[in-house]
Amino acid sequence: MSAPVKMSSRFRGFMPVVVDVETGGFNQFTDALLEIAAVMLEFDDSGNLIRGETTRFHVMPFENANMEAASLEVNRIDPHHPLRPAIPERDALQRVFRDIRAALRDTECTRAILVGHNAHFDLNFLNEAVKRTGIKRNPFHPFSVFDTATMGGIALGQTVLARAVRAAGMTWDPDAAHSAAYDAEITADLFCDIVNRFRPIYENGQAAPNDNDSR
Repeated sequence: MSAPVKMSSRFRGFMPVVVDVETGGFNQFTDALLEIAAVMLEFDDSGNLIRGETTRFHVMPFENANMEAASLEVNRIDPHHPLRPAIPERDALQRVFRDIRAALRDTECTRAILVGHNAHFDLNFLNEAVKRTGIKRNPFHPFSVFDTATMGGIALGQTVLARAVRAAGMTWDPDAAHSAAYDAEITADLFCDIVNRFRPIYENGQAAPNDNDSR
């Protein structure tokens, strides 16, 4: 039996975390962060990467945040609904980061890396919210990502999330789409599927001598 796969060795010390945000527009500097979901990943006993637990929070718009009607129509969020269980940005981010830091310790990884579909959109909103709330300890790499739009184009010939999911043989639910939790979880499933497709190449490459490139 082969040795179990360690997260710390599979991605050069990085721990992938799948993140999706729902927002009030496309501008991270002016538009509200309204939902955030983070999905942890793990290896099963067979060495395949699988989806782990999901953390999701509804987020209160920051003071004077812009919210475009077109964006709210797409994500179907009513930011001021009296039954919406929203919490302040700082609380939401700190709770997500707490879980990630615990996983970093458990996996012996050095840093989290954001996985997303068109991932820099999510990373830009995350980084700006961190700056706005004054949080000092952000576990994510500040600019590197794993982007499933790029990965889907390479592995499956599809860059649109719904089409890439279907090309991978999975089911896409359009009624659930544009919820942070659903989009993060289906993106996690897509990321795991693509990573596992490359497993034979990765495992064969482990026999090759390591170079001295630390980039």
